[in-house]
Amino acid sequence: MSIAKNYIYNVTYQIVILIIPLVTVPYVSRVLGSNGVGINAYTNSIIQYFILFGTIGISLYANRAIAYVRDNKEALSRTFWGIVVLKFITTCLAYVVFLVFLALTGAYHNIFLIQSILIISAALDVSWLYMGLEDFKKTVTRNLIVRLIGVTSIFVFVKSASDLWKYVLILALSELFGQLTLWAYLPKTVNRIRLKWIDVRKHFMPAVYLFVPQIAVQIYVVLNKTMLGSLSNTNEVGFFDNSDKIVKMVLAVATALGVVMLPRVSNTFARGDMDKVKDYLYRSFDFVTFLSVPMAFGLAGIASTLTPWFFGPGFEKTGTLIAVISPIIVLIAWSGVIGQQYLMPIGNTRAYTISVSLGATVNFVLNLLLIRNYQSLGTALATLVAEASVTAVQLGYVAYSVKLKKLFASLWKYFVAGGLMYVIVRYLTSVLSIGLKMTVVEIVVGAFVYFSLLFLLKSEMNKRFFSTGWDLAKKIRNR
Repeated sequence: MSIAKNYIYNVTYQIVILIIPLVTVPYVSRVLGSNGVGINAYTNSIIQYFILFGTIGISLYANRAIAYVRDNKEALSRTFWGIVVLKFITTCLAYVVFLVFLALTGAYHNIFLIQSILIISAALDVSWLYMGLEDFKKTVTRNLIVRLIGVTSIFVFVKSASDLWKYVLILALSELFGQLTLWAYLPKTVNRIRLKWIDVRKHFMPAVYLFVPQIAVQIYVVLNKTMLGSLSNTNEVGFFDNSDKIVKMVLAVATALGVVMLPRVSNTFARGDMDKVKDYLYRSFDFVTFLSVPMAFGLAGIASTLTPWFFGPGFEKTGTLIAVISPIIVLIAWSGVIGQQYLMPIGNTRAYTISVSLGATVNFVLNLLLIRNYQSLGTALATLVAEASVTAVQLGYVAYSVKLKKLFASLWKYFVAGGLMYVIVRYLTSVLSIGLKMTVVEIVVGAFVYFSLLFLLKSEMNKRFFSTGWDLAKKIRNR
């Protein structure tokens, strides 16, 4: 399957993952309030630690491992089952530790128990198999149906603040059933093998090597909410969680390419074609910059008028947080390309680990310094600085093997177009009324300004983007 099709499928997949909490946010924010939203975010952040230690870097390793052996079905089958058994063992151990934690904790006992379904779901996740095979269609189509059922269930069953447990249960079951549906394809994808042929130890240490960077990444993804809940209050967690959801959905469009390209680049590197690996890097970096710059500028521009109608009364602070953290869309898009599409596929785990570990350290220290005085705004600032440090370190590592001038050749065009777009969008937000229709107008005008300016600046990526879109439209029309 082509990179373009896989990219489209993975963008859809990433948005589907976010669609339940995001599409329902306006409704849930009004029904559960900032406290209910905060409790869900806080307890979920704790559960993510058990998932992290239960999966010990397996999913990231598995994607790459499958890409290396995908041309040999026997080797593919042995690799798959070895990873599945290893993941089952480690996740079961994590669940036992969770039960001990549950016995010792007093707050939110029932919510934690419901959230623990996510640990079971993580044990059953085999999406890495299809990603390694570059077959993203299966992960999208099956999950989409399950997730849409989940969205419908939220509107049907969650009616008041006392229905928080129902909301959490629907989210958890949607995740679980979404993973179970992927198992239906296994008989046609991998062979059954004898138990004695399953080599768990072979996969343990490589997965552990990738566990360290995943711990670091998880620290500044999840620890933000944990520290906010501990050092501030659940209302502040709710404000930050909603801003995080909006940014993550926009970010999914830019970072989806990294997941698509990792198996492709890994397979190319395994064949020894280093020139092609670097070519993928240059093209991917230019593409994600082309997309992420207008997303960051645009989201910052509409943040203040988006939040009042989208989240409802009481969430005004979320708009400020969105504007503050929107630059991470560009930073994470860059580090996603460098880390997942270059450092990881070529086996330079050390550089990747150092970069994300530094980011985690920066995030943790700044959270300690800023949360007590600035609450969720402090966390937003800490996140921004942490992501900037990750990207800077990764650029430093690749500076000796790739041409940075070539990476950033068109950057000035994107920032000029994005900056002017931001100015115009901010002007529109000051003169237009607040509401869905006006937000759509702001987005459409902003997009028109950005792409028009790139046309005047003779951007090659802009031409390729619309040329590819036009060709795709003709193919669909001619079917």
